[in-house]
Amino acid sequence: MSAAHIPTYIVVGGGAGGLELATTLGNTLGKAGKAKVILVDKSPIHIWKPHLHEVAAGSMDVGLHRLEYVAQARWHYFEFQMGSMLSIDRANKVIRVASVNDSDGQPMLPERNLSYDKIVIAVGSQINTFNIPGTSDHAIGLDSVFDAERFRQKLIAACMRAETRAAEGQSHQVSIAIIGAGATGVELAAELRNTSKVLGAYGIHQMDPQKDVNITLVEGADRILPGLTPRLSKSVGQLLQSMGIEIRVAERVTEVRADGVSTASGLYIPADLIVWAAGLKAPEFLSQLDGLETNRINQLVVNEHLQTSKDAHVYALGDCAQCEWRGGHGYIPPRAQSAHQQASYLAKLFSQQLKGKQVGPFHYHDFGSLVSLGRSSAVGNLMGGLMGGNMFIDGLIARLMYKSLYQMHQLALHGLIKTALDLLSVQLRKATEPHIKLH
Repeated sequence: MSAAHIPTYIVVGGGAGGLELATTLGNTLGKAGKAKVILVDKSPIHIWKPHLHEVAAGSMDVGLHRLEYVAQARWHYFEFQMGSMLSIDRANKVIRVASVNDSDGQPMLPERNLSYDKIVIAVGSQINTFNIPGTSDHAIGLDSVFDAERFRQKLIAACMRAETRAAEGQSHQVSIAIIGAGATGVELAAELRNTSKVLGAYGIHQMDPQKDVNITLVEGADRILPGLTPRLSKSVGQLLQSMGIEIRVAERVTEVRADGVSTASGLYIPADLIVWAAGLKAPEFLSQLDGLETNRINQLVVNEHLQTSKDAHVYALGDCAQCEWRGGHGYIPPRAQSAHQQASYLAKLFSQQLKGKQVGPFHYHDFGSLVSLGRSSAVGNLMGGLMGGNMFIDGLIARLMYKSLYQMHQLALHGLIKTALDLLSVQLRKATEPHIKLH
C-alpha cells in the first residue's frame, strides 16, 4: 500500500508576507509532517522593507536586523531554495528556479525545477520609473538592501567631497532630491535630516546640517502623501518644513540628469544625489508566467480567496497581487499590513483545506497609516476605514506605535521569547555604537 501523498506548498518571495506565510505553514503543517513547505527567494537574507529608508540614511545597521533564510527554515520546519523564479509550467505544476553564482561569479547552485501542489507568489514590488529619461542611469530606487547601502555610501562620499570644498573656501552644499512624496520619500527625507545633524561623525565639522545639506521632496500630485488623508498630509508637510526640507508639489519630473532633475513646469532642481520613490509596479516577469492574468503594472489578478484568475492552484499576495477591497473601496493598498493579513488568511485557508473544510473570502481591515519622521516622532491615523480615519495621532506615541508594527512582524516570525531577547540585544548594542553607520 503506497504512502499517502504529502502536498508541497511553495512560497516565492521572502518579504514580509511571504516569510510570515512560510514560517506559519512550517510551524503547523511542516512540523506535523502534513505538508512540505518551500520558500524561494533570490537573496539569502531578509530585512523588513519599511526599514530601507533608515538603512539608506545610515541610521540603521543591517546586521542588527537582517534574518538568514537558511536559519529561519531550520528553526521553523520549511526548506529554503535560493534563486529567482524564472518560469512556471502550470500543466505539470513545476516552477523553474535560476542558477546562483558566488561573489566571484563562480557557479554555486544550478538551475532547477521544483514541483508544487499549491504555490503562492509573494515577490513584492519595485520602483516604477514610468520610462522617464535618465532615471535608471542617475537615480537610486530603494528596492533592496543593496540599493539602500549604495545610497548610504554615495551620501558619505558626497559629504566628504563637500568637506574638502569647505576647507578650500568653495561652495560646499550637498543637495539631495527625492522624487515622490509617498511614505518612502517622506520617511527618507525626515531620516536624512536627522542623520545630517550628526554628520560630524564623518569628520564634516565645518558644515551646518540645516543649511548645508539641502533636501528637496518633489511630488507630481498637489500634496505630499497623496494616498493618505489631507489632514495627515498637511501635518507632515508642516513638520518637514520645520526641519528645513523643501517641498515641491504639482511638479511632474520629465528628465533626470547626473546633476539634477527637470520638471514639466520648466523647473530645474540641482542635486548631488537623486532618489526615485515615485510609484510602484510588480516585477516584469509576472506578466509572462504561462498565461496568468496581470494588470498594467504587472500585478497578478486574484479573486476573493487570493487565487489567480486563471489557475486555482496558484495564489498571490502582497504588492504583486491585485486584490479587490470588498465593500467598494477599490483595490487593497500595497502596505505591510495588507501582506500580513493575507499571509495569515492563506495559512488558515491551507490548513483548513487539508481537513476538508472551507474558509470564507479574504476581508482586508484597514488599521490606519503611520509615517515615521525620525527617531522620536511619527504621525498617523488609526483604524483607517473602520472608523473613517478620524483618530489622529502624532509625536512619541505615534513613533512607538510605528515601531510596534515591526515588533508584530518579529512576533510572527520568531514568537514572543526570541523577539523579546532580540529587542533587548539590539537596544544594548545601540547603547554602545554610533547613531549612524560610519563605513
